[in-house]
Amino acid sequence: MHPMLNIAVRAARSAGRVITRNMHRVDTLTIESKQRNDFVTEVDRQAEAEIIQTLHKAYPDHAFLAEESGQQGDSEFVWIIDPLDGTTNFLHGFPQFAVSIALQVKGRLEHGVIYDPVADELFTCSRGEGVSVNNRKLRVSKQKSLSGALLGTGFPYRNDQELDIYLETFRQFIAKTAGVRRPGAAALDLAYVAAGRLDGFWEMGLKPWDMAAGALMVREAGGLVGNLDGGDNWLKKGNIIAANPRVFHEMLQVLKPYAERYA
Repeated sequence: MHPMLNIAVRAARSAGRVITRNMHRVDTLTIESKQRNDFVTEVDRQAEAEIIQTLHKAYPDHAFLAEESGQQGDSEFVWIIDPLDGTTNFLHGFPQFAVSIALQVKGRLEHGVIYDPVADELFTCSRGEGVSVNNRKLRVSKQKSLSGALLGTGFPYRNDQELDIYLETFRQFIAKTAGVRRPGAAALDLAYVAAGRLDGFWEMGLKPWDMAAGALMVREAGGLVGNLDGGDNWLKKGNIIAANPRVFHEMLQVLKPYAERYA
Protein backbone atom coordinates (compact mmCIF):
# COMPACT_ATOMS: atom_id res chain seq x y z
CA MET A 1 0.00 0.00 0.00
CA HIS A 2 1.29 3.47 -0.89
CA PRO A 3 2.48 5.36 2.22
CA MET A 4 0.01 8.21 1.63
CA LEU A 5 -2.85 5.75 1.27
CA ASN A 6 -1.74 4.04 4.44
CA ILE A 7 -1.92 7.32 6.36
CA ALA A 8 -5.37 8.00 4.87
CA VAL A 9 -6.53 4.58 6.08
CA ARG A 10 -5.26 5.40 9.57
CA ALA A 11 -7.15 8.72 9.47
CA ALA A 12 -10.37 7.08 8.23
CA ARG A 13 -10.30 4.41 10.92
CA SER A 14 -9.68 7.04 13.58
CA ALA A 15 -12.70 9.02 12.35
CA GLY A 16 -14.71 5.79 12.26
CA ARG A 17 -14.02 5.24 15.95
CA VAL A 18 -15.33 8.72 16.72
CA ILE A 19 -18.52 7.91 14.80
CA THR A 20 -19.16 4.50 16.36
CA ARG A 21 -18.53 5.82 19.89
CA ASN A 22 -21.39 8.25 19.36
CA MET A 23 -23.88 6.06 17.52
CA HIS A 24 -25.92 5.32 20.63
CA ARG A 25 -25.98 8.83 22.05
CA VAL A 26 -27.53 10.69 19.14
CA ASP A 27 -30.22 12.16 21.39
CA THR A 28 -27.54 14.03 23.37
CA LEU A 29 -25.57 15.40 20.42
CA THR A 30 -25.36 19.05 19.43
CA ILE A 31 -26.99 19.30 16.01
CA GLU A 32 -27.02 22.35 13.73
CA SER A 33 -28.82 22.95 10.44
CA LYS A 34 -26.56 24.38 7.71
CA GLN A 35 -29.62 24.79 5.50
CA ARG A 36 -32.87 22.91 4.95
CA ASN A 37 -32.29 19.13 5.33
CA ASP A 38 -28.52 19.64 5.66
CA PHE A 39 -27.25 18.92 9.16
CA VAL A 40 -23.94 18.97 10.98
CA THR A 41 -23.22 17.46 14.38
CA GLU A 42 -20.37 17.61 16.83
CA VAL A 43 -19.49 14.10 15.56
CA ASP A 44 -18.91 15.45 12.03
CA ARG A 45 -16.57 18.08 13.43
CA GLN A 46 -14.73 15.72 15.78
CA ALA A 47 -14.27 13.13 13.02
CA GLU A 48 -12.98 15.80 10.64
CA ALA A 49 -10.55 17.09 13.26
CA GLU A 50 -9.21 13.55 13.77
CA ILE A 51 -8.65 13.13 10.03
CA ILE A 52 -6.93 16.47 9.54
CA GLN A 53 -4.74 15.99 12.62
CA THR A 54 -3.57 12.58 11.39
CA LEU A 55 -2.88 13.78 7.86
CA HIS A 56 -1.28 17.06 8.93
CA LYS A 57 1.08 15.28 11.31
CA ALA A 58 2.35 13.12 8.45
CA TYR A 59 2.22 15.80 5.74
CA PRO A 60 2.36 19.28 7.31
CA ASP A 61 2.75 21.04 3.94
CA HIS A 62 -0.38 19.52 2.36
CA ALA A 63 -3.66 21.40 1.91
CA PHE A 64 -7.18 20.30 2.87
CA LEU A 65 -10.63 20.70 1.38
CA ALA A 66 -13.03 19.44 4.04
CA GLU A 67 -16.81 19.60 4.30
CA GLU A 68 -17.00 21.32 7.67
CA SER A 69 -13.85 23.47 7.78
CA GLY A 70 -13.49 24.30 4.08
CA GLN A 71 -10.20 25.04 2.32
CA GLN A 72 -7.04 25.08 4.41
CA GLY A 73 -3.57 25.70 3.02
CA ASP A 74 -2.17 26.01 -0.49
CA SER A 75 -0.37 23.04 -2.01
CA GLU A 76 -0.24 20.77 -5.05
CA PHE A 77 -1.33 18.06 -2.61
CA VAL A 78 -4.96 18.49 -1.51
CA TRP A 79 -6.82 16.09 0.78
CA ILE A 80 -10.56 16.09 0.03
CA ILE A 81 -12.47 15.02 3.13
CA ASP A 82 -16.01 14.11 4.10
CA PRO A 83 -15.82 13.04 7.76
CA LEU A 84 -19.37 11.66 7.86
CA ASP A 85 -21.16 11.23 4.54
CA GLY A 86 -24.75 10.43 5.41
CA THR A 87 -25.22 12.57 8.53
CA THR A 88 -29.02 12.39 8.27
CA ASN A 89 -28.82 8.60 8.19
CA PHE A 90 -26.51 8.65 11.21
CA LEU A 91 -28.93 10.84 13.16
CA HIS A 92 -31.77 8.39 12.49
CA GLY A 93 -29.78 5.26 13.25
CA PHE A 94 -29.99 4.21 9.61
CA PRO A 95 -26.73 2.28 9.10
CA GLN A 96 -25.62 3.78 5.79
CA PHE A 97 -22.88 6.36 6.32
CA ALA A 98 -19.13 6.52 5.79
CA VAL A 99 -15.88 8.41 6.03
CA SER A 100 -14.47 9.52 2.66
CA ILE A 101 -10.92 10.75 2.03
CA ALA A 102 -9.21 11.39 -1.31
CA LEU A 103 -5.84 12.88 -2.27
CA GLN A 104 -5.61 15.12 -5.30
CA VAL A 105 -2.13 15.88 -6.65
CA LYS A 106 -1.72 18.66 -9.21
CA GLY A 107 -5.43 18.44 -9.93
CA ARG A 108 -5.49 14.67 -10.44
CA LEU A 109 -7.03 12.19 -8.01
CA GLU A 110 -4.39 9.72 -6.82
CA HIS A 111 -5.66 7.89 -3.72
CA GLY A 112 -9.00 7.22 -2.07
CA VAL A 113 -10.40 5.67 1.10
CA ILE A 114 -14.03 5.09 2.02
CA TYR A 115 -14.70 3.50 5.40
CA ASP A 116 -18.06 2.16 6.52
CA PRO A 117 -17.66 1.86 10.31
CA VAL A 118 -20.89 -0.10 10.83
CA ALA A 119 -20.07 -2.88 8.36
CA ASP A 120 -16.32 -2.44 9.00
CA GLU A 121 -15.75 -2.28 5.24
CA LEU A 122 -12.65 -0.43 4.12
CA PHE A 123 -12.54 0.51 0.43
CA THR A 124 -9.12 1.66 -0.79
CA CYS A 125 -7.63 2.62 -4.15
CA SER A 126 -4.61 4.22 -5.77
CA ARG A 127 -4.42 5.41 -9.36
CA GLY A 128 -3.28 2.57 -11.59
CA GLU A 129 -3.35 0.04 -8.73
CA GLY A 130 -7.02 -0.96 -8.69
CA VAL A 131 -9.51 -0.87 -5.82
CA SER A 132 -10.10 -3.25 -2.91
CA VAL A 133 -12.49 -3.76 -0.02
CA ASN A 134 -10.86 -5.31 3.03
CA ASN A 135 -7.96 -6.38 0.76
CA ARG A 136 -10.25 -8.11 -1.78
CA LYS A 137 -9.93 -6.76 -5.34
CA LEU A 138 -13.04 -5.28 -6.91
CA ARG A 139 -14.43 -4.87 -10.42
CA VAL A 140 -17.56 -3.15 -11.68
CA SER A 141 -20.48 -5.37 -12.65
CA LYS A 142 -20.80 -7.17 -15.98
CA GLN A 143 -24.37 -5.97 -16.51
CA LYS A 144 -24.83 -5.46 -20.26
CA SER A 145 -27.67 -2.94 -20.38
CA LEU A 146 -30.06 -0.81 -18.36
CA SER A 147 -32.61 -3.58 -18.66
CA GLY A 148 -32.08 -5.61 -15.51
CA ALA A 149 -29.67 -3.07 -13.99
CA LEU A 150 -29.80 -1.86 -10.38
CA LEU A 151 -28.99 1.85 -10.06
CA GLY A 152 -28.27 4.12 -7.15
CA THR A 153 -29.13 7.81 -6.88
CA GLY A 154 -29.58 10.68 -4.48
CA PHE A 155 -32.73 12.79 -4.24
CA PRO A 156 -32.42 16.59 -4.30
CA TYR A 157 -32.86 17.99 -0.80
CA ARG A 158 -31.95 21.69 -1.09
CA ASN A 159 -34.26 24.49 -2.19
CA ASP A 160 -31.98 25.47 -5.09
CA GLN A 161 -32.17 22.02 -6.72
CA GLU A 162 -34.69 21.39 -9.50
CA LEU A 163 -36.80 18.57 -8.13
CA ASP A 164 -39.14 18.29 -11.11
CA ILE A 165 -36.29 17.73 -13.57
CA TYR A 166 -34.70 15.18 -11.29
CA LEU A 167 -38.00 13.32 -10.92
CA GLU A 168 -38.25 13.07 -14.70
CA THR A 169 -34.85 11.36 -14.85
CA PHE A 170 -35.90 9.12 -11.98
CA ARG A 171 -39.12 8.20 -13.78
CA GLN A 172 -37.20 7.23 -16.90
CA PHE A 173 -34.72 5.02 -15.06
CA ILE A 174 -37.48 3.33 -13.07
CA ALA A 175 -39.10 2.33 -16.36
CA LYS A 176 -35.86 1.06 -17.92
CA THR A 177 -34.19 -0.85 -15.05
CA ALA A 178 -34.71 -3.54 -12.44
CA GLY A 179 -34.83 -0.85 -9.77
CA VAL A 180 -33.35 2.30 -8.24
CA ARG A 181 -32.04 2.65 -4.68
CA ARG A 182 -31.48 5.82 -2.66
CA PRO A 183 -29.49 4.82 0.46
CA GLY A 184 -28.42 8.39 1.28
CA ALA A 185 -24.61 8.39 1.22
CA ALA A 186 -23.11 9.14 -2.19
CA ALA A 187 -19.59 8.03 -1.23
CA LEU A 188 -20.86 4.55 -0.37
CA ASP A 189 -23.05 4.45 -3.47
CA LEU A 190 -19.97 5.04 -5.62
CA ALA A 191 -17.99 2.43 -3.69
CA TYR A 192 -20.86 0.00 -4.36
CA VAL A 193 -20.61 0.71 -8.10
CA ALA A 194 -16.91 -0.13 -7.90
CA ALA A 195 -17.82 -3.33 -6.04
CA GLY A 196 -20.45 -4.35 -8.61
CA ARG A 197 -23.25 -4.10 -6.03
CA LEU A 198 -24.80 -1.31 -8.09
CA ASP A 199 -24.53 -1.24 -11.88
CA GLY A 200 -24.62 2.55 -12.01
CA PHE A 201 -25.22 5.77 -10.09
CA TRP A 202 -26.27 9.31 -10.89
CA GLU A 203 -26.81 12.42 -8.82
CA MET A 204 -26.84 16.18 -9.25
CA GLY A 205 -25.67 18.93 -6.93
CA LEU A 206 -22.93 17.05 -5.09
CA LYS A 207 -19.75 18.49 -3.57
CA PRO A 208 -16.18 17.34 -4.27
CA TRP A 209 -15.93 15.53 -0.92
CA ASP A 210 -19.04 13.49 -1.79
CA MET A 211 -17.52 12.18 -5.02
CA ALA A 212 -13.73 12.28 -5.11
CA ALA A 213 -12.73 9.00 -3.46
CA GLY A 214 -15.68 7.01 -4.80
CA ALA A 215 -15.30 8.20 -8.37
CA LEU A 216 -11.62 7.22 -8.41
CA MET A 217 -12.66 3.79 -7.14
CA VAL A 218 -15.17 3.35 -9.96
CA ARG A 219 -12.49 4.16 -12.53
CA GLU A 220 -9.96 1.86 -10.87
CA ALA A 221 -12.57 -0.93 -10.92
CA GLY A 222 -13.00 -0.60 -14.69
CA GLY A 223 -15.98 1.75 -14.75
CA LEU A 224 -16.60 5.15 -16.30
CA VAL A 225 -17.31 8.48 -14.60
CA GLY A 226 -18.60 11.63 -16.26
CA ASN A 227 -20.80 14.67 -16.14
CA LEU A 228 -24.36 14.50 -17.46
CA ASP A 229 -23.08 15.26 -20.96
CA GLY A 230 -20.23 12.77 -20.66
CA GLY A 231 -17.62 15.44 -19.92
CA ASP A 232 -14.92 15.22 -17.30
CA ASN A 233 -15.78 18.28 -15.18
CA TRP A 234 -18.03 16.39 -12.75
CA LEU A 235 -15.85 17.20 -9.73
CA LYS A 236 -16.28 20.93 -10.39
CA LYS A 237 -19.93 20.85 -11.52
CA GLY A 238 -21.19 18.35 -8.97
CA ASN A 239 -23.28 16.33 -11.43
CA ILE A 240 -22.14 12.76 -11.95
CA ILE A 241 -22.80 9.49 -13.74
CA ALA A 242 -20.75 6.45 -12.68
CA ALA A 243 -21.30 2.95 -14.01
CA ASN A 244 -19.81 -0.01 -15.80
CA PRO A 245 -19.03 0.99 -19.42
CA ARG A 246 -22.14 -0.44 -21.09
CA VAL A 247 -24.57 0.88 -18.51
CA PHE A 248 -22.75 4.23 -18.44
CA HIS A 249 -23.38 4.86 -22.14
CA GLU A 250 -27.08 4.03 -21.80
CA MET A 251 -27.43 6.24 -18.73
CA LEU A 252 -25.70 9.02 -20.63
CA GLN A 253 -28.32 8.89 -23.39
CA VAL A 254 -31.08 9.28 -20.81
CA LEU A 255 -29.38 12.15 -18.96
CA LYS A 256 -27.86 14.16 -21.84
CA PRO A 257 -31.08 16.10 -22.55
CA TYR A 258 -30.89 17.51 -19.01
CA ALA A 259 -27.19 18.40 -19.09
CA GLU A 260 -27.66 22.07 -20.02
CA ARG A 261 -29.99 22.62 -17.07
CA TYR A 262 -27.21 21.45 -14.76
CA ALA A 263 -24.27 23.06 -16.60
